[in-house]
Amino acid sequence: MMLRTHLVISLFFILLLLPNVSHQISFVLITLIATYLPDIDSRFSSIGRRRLSRILQFFTRHRGVIHSFTFLIFITLILVFFFPIIALPFFLGYGLHLMADSFTVDGITPFWPYRSKSRGDIRTGEGSEKIALVGFILGCLILLILRISVMV
Repeated sequence: MMLRTHLVISLFFILLLLPNVSHQISFVLITLIATYLPDIDSRFSSIGRRRLSRILQFFTRHRGVIHSFTFLIFITLILVFFFPIIALPFFLGYGLHLMADSFTVDGITPFWPYRSKSRGDIRTGEGSEKIALVGFILGCLILLILRISVMV
C-alpha cells in the first residue's frame, strides 16, 4: 500500500484510541513513525531511499522478515523492557502497516521464517486501495466530528 493509505489507517486508530491514552502527543508521533518504518526494506519507498536503509536492504528483501509479526513482536518486547512508554504506539503503528499490507496482492509472510503468505485482492495504488483510503478518510472525519461534539 501507499504511505498515505498506511498513515490514514493509523490516524483512524489513533483517533479511536486517543481518549484512553495518557501520553497523547508521544502516542500520536510514535504510532505515525512506526507506521512508516516497515517499508525501510524497499528501495522504492521514501524511507528506503535513504543511504542507511540501503545497507539494511542488502541483507533483507522487501516484505521479508521486516514485514512480519515475528519481527514486530521481537522489537516490541525489547521496547517493553527498555522504553515501555513507546511500546504500545510502536506496536499499533507497525502492526497496522503489516495488517494493511496483508490485504494486498503481494501480501506478507506474517510469521517469518514460515513461508506461508497472507494476501488479499488490493493492488497498491489502484482502485481498491483508493476505495480503502477514502473509507478511512471518511472514518477519520466521523471520529473527528464525534470528538469535537463531545468537547463542545
